Amino acid sequence: MSTAGKGLVRKYGFVLTAWKLNLAGAMEFRMSFFLTAGMMMLNNAVFLFFWAMYFQRFPLVNGWSLNDVMMVWAVSTTGYGISNVLFGNALRIANLVAGGDLDAYLIQPKPVLLNVLVNRMSLLAAGDLLFGLVCYGIFGDHAFAGFGRFAIAALFSTLLFTFFHILTQSLAFYIGNAENLGYQFFIGFVTFSTYPTDIFKGMGRILLFTVIPAGFISYMPIGLLRTPEAGFLAGLLLVTALLGISAITVFYKGLARYSSGNRIGMKS
Repeated sequence: MSTAGKGLVRKYGFVLTAWKLNLAGAMEFRMSFFLTAGMMMLNNAVFLFFWAMYFQRFPLVNGWSLNDVMMVWAVSTTGYGISNVLFGNALRIANLVAGGDLDAYLIQPKPVLLNVLVNRMSLLAAGDLLFGLVCYGIFGDHAFAGFGRFAIAALFSTLLFTFFHILTQSLAFYIGNAENLGYQFFIGFVTFSTYPTDIFKGMGRILLFTVIPAGFISYMPIGLLRTPEAGFLAGLLLVTALLGISAITVFYKGLARYSSGNRIGMKS
């Protein structure tokens, strides 16, 4: 095996080990884990209850049915759940930068960004992930092709959430304390990813497919799950790639500006 191949195997093994340790840590407090995940599922279910009540009165909204909205939530919550279960520190980068807590990651012989991302699991996000899978189980297309499209949608949703969080949280390297700003970006992205895209018009719709690309998540039930649209898929691939490159670039360029917090300690 080549040196590059061995390096990839070591990184893969490191990531798997980190995920196992995160899960083991969560399972030490099983009751807390299940209660937290259960409450998040209940919270999401309340929103869908009101959507169901709305569609009883108005069966179609700009061509969107109740089933389409349920699949918006399935794709969004599954992607958000996977992102924050596997890469739970994506939403804490600004906090780590402000507190000088990146020091412990810099001294380890691991890719800094990857090491940061996989070092934590979000218990709340586990509830979102389970909720998304339940939504798909109830409202989704269970044929092989339908499951494949949902898996692809969940993958892109995960990547968009992860890259967007890295990009916005990395602003802390440049503007100092960006925790509140990063949180506002997070709330906006999550909120817009759960609403039918076609209710937005004009500049609002443009923003949802550019500055805050949550529109690519919320449109997937129409542009990918219902009938794959070539133009939408091309845009989805392009934006995901650009967002990923931008996020990684902004993080590492910002890391070069990082000032040590002089913390003594080491992450296991």
